[in-house]
Amino acid sequence: MSTGKGTGRGRGRSRGTSGAGPASSRAEELRDLIREASHRYYVLDDPTVDDAEYDAWVRELEAIEAENPDLVTPDSPTQRVGAEPSEKFVAHRHLQAMLSLANARGEDELTEWNRRLETVLEQEGLGEEPVRYVVEPKIDGLAVSLTYEDGRLAVGATRGDGEVGEDVTSNIRTITSIPLVMRSDIGPPPARVEVRGEVYLPLEAFAQFNESRAAAGLPTFANPRNAAAGSLRQLDPRLTAERPLSVWFYAVGASEGIPAATQHEVLEWLRAAGFPVNPLIATYDDIAAVAAACSAWEERRGDLDYDIDGAVVKVDSLEMQRRLGAVARAPRWAIAYKFAPTTATTVLRDIRVNVGRTGAIVPWAELEPVHVGGVTVERATLHNQDDLARKDLRVGDTVVVQRAGDVIPQVVSALTQRRTGDERPFAMPTDCPTCGTALVRPEGEVIWRCPNRSCPAQLVESVIHFASRGCMDIEGLGEKTVQKLFDVGLIANVADLYDLTAEQLIPLEGFKDQSAANLIAGIGASAERPWPRVINSLGIRHVGEVTADAIALVAPRLDALLAASADELARADGVGPVVAEAVTEFLSSDDNRAMLERLRRAGLTMEMDLPDGPVVGPLTGCTVVVTGALQGFTRDEAKRAIIAAGGKSTDSVSKKTTFVVVGADPGSKAEKAGKAGVPIVDEDTFAAVLAGAAPVPARDDA
Repeated sequence: MSTGKGTGRGRGRSRGTSGAGPASSRAEELRDLIREASHRYYVLDDPTVDDAEYDAWVRELEAIEAENPDLVTPDSPTQRVGAEPSEKFVAHRHLQAMLSLANARGEDELTEWNRRLETVLEQEGLGEEPVRYVVEPKIDGLAVSLTYEDGRLAVGATRGDGEVGEDVTSNIRTITSIPLVMRSDIGPPPARVEVRGEVYLPLEAFAQFNESRAAAGLPTFANPRNAAAGSLRQLDPRLTAERPLSVWFYAVGASEGIPAATQHEVLEWLRAAGFPVNPLIATYDDIAAVAAACSAWEERRGDLDYDIDGAVVKVDSLEMQRRLGAVARAPRWAIAYKFAPTTATTVLRDIRVNVGRTGAIVPWAELEPVHVGGVTVERATLHNQDDLARKDLRVGDTVVVQRAGDVIPQVVSALTQRRTGDERPFAMPTDCPTCGTALVRPEGEVIWRCPNRSCPAQLVESVIHFASRGCMDIEGLGEKTVQKLFDVGLIANVADLYDLTAEQLIPLEGFKDQSAANLIAGIGASAERPWPRVINSLGIRHVGEVTADAIALVAPRLDALLAASADELARADGVGPVVAEAVTEFLSSDDNRAMLERLRRAGLTMEMDLPDGPVVGPLTGCTVVVTGALQGFTRDEAKRAIIAAGGKSTDSVSKKTTFVVVGADPGSKAEKAGKAGVPIVDEDTFAAVLAGAAPVPARDDA
């Protein structure tokens, strides 16, 4: 229930609770609901309601108290910033209160907030001064305040109720990105300063962490925020040290002698002092640009390696912040621009299974339609039988559904406290629901599979994969069209696509002369895709885009691939024996070999030119990552250019990465590179390096 942190915008002061009636009763009911939800979220780290439901309660209570000021009580949730600290930790009183933030949902509420602060600035005689803004991602983690004395970490505490938090210093010290001593770049450190940040668990680390817990038979966490909170609030710091926590810092509280006049200068000071500061934070000169930036954050949230539930907008000038002040424990000079909730609760109507292109039997949930993450969700993945059993999901359960960015919705947990006894456990089928073949579960795997290579469901999925964007990228050939072509008997495998004619398509529902011609043209154009894309499109188990590139380097033409042994393939970079065995098993099938020959006759690219011997060029010995859209290169062309220049192209940033090329709309790789000290270059610099007209950028740690 991440939204709870941003509320707490009560009005006025206590005048008692005189008067009864519907408003009074409803206000008390809402207070009880919000208190219980806050306790479960902040203290127990076990949320029981979703973001939208919690926010609706808070907004309703705010409206009642605004219309009935005599109903406001000192202990109303609108007068607080969170919940009481856990009694199992020593209490720590913050030198300066950690205020809450008012919320804005959409551009209209953001504009209204800006109008109010401009009115106050005018009253303060600052109406003619230009207002600049800082926009920061609102990390969905656990807020902390670290007190440094003479540059050394003295106390690390949670937010708690905003006034008093929990002393978790021993656990804070285990987070390697937190400096125990400030860097000397800032000169003499302040005698005392509170540094504010948000502890979180990166999404990739969260997935690996949950996998390791599941393998050990331990309960998994519903989301990264719960995992981070639970990790930081361990009584044994050794357990915290085992968990891959990260942190972003964004503010200071009480301080002595920090030379900063603006929020962005505060951030620069934090960076110089050795604190991790999000490199994507930016400043803007008008509220329209701020609104556009907030919308952009919402669109790109799925590309980040951490959860955000909004963007925080702050007035940049610290003097303006001081003059604007706060109201009801929330600063006037900052607001949380909240995104559409990525979690919601709904009813699990049924559990069914799909058959994938490799025969994997994957359970999925049929849900009561629910609005989450900006879309209506009716289906969600359940991963596999072990995951389903571990979560103890039952048909009829009230469940928490999560959707972040463009990620497929998933059921993260059941609200077992809402069970009535009518819920029904799920049993995995023993036979394939499509072809009736008995299912098998290979040793060491969690997935049940249909072993029948001719299973109609697998054939349909293989064509869908073949036509997808990362593979042959056939325009107009989506899931519904593929299924239709199978249903009418026009195709039975991927090779049949290249025998289709427009005349065969025109009689089908949904096709006309132009749409039929467009699809045939799209199929024809796919024959030009490079050899590594063809390998990726075959749907071989364990083979994705990066692995296909590596295989193409050791088998640069179809005949070489057909003749390659498992040992030869295993020598490819990043392939190994498991993937090599999967490739040779696929190629051992007479049907698959015949299909490949048909694709060759259809004119698909079945080879790539490689120079004899190792390539010596401007990028010899370099490993390069490309992220975002480039104007002068497609992704495939950029990879081939890197290889032709003697370098190695990979899709992930690591300690071995030499530099990262960033185009338009980059994902989290650019941010990861910045944190790791890996050089980031634009397309023009990349082209210059390829041409030998510019040196290879040096790493900070070189």
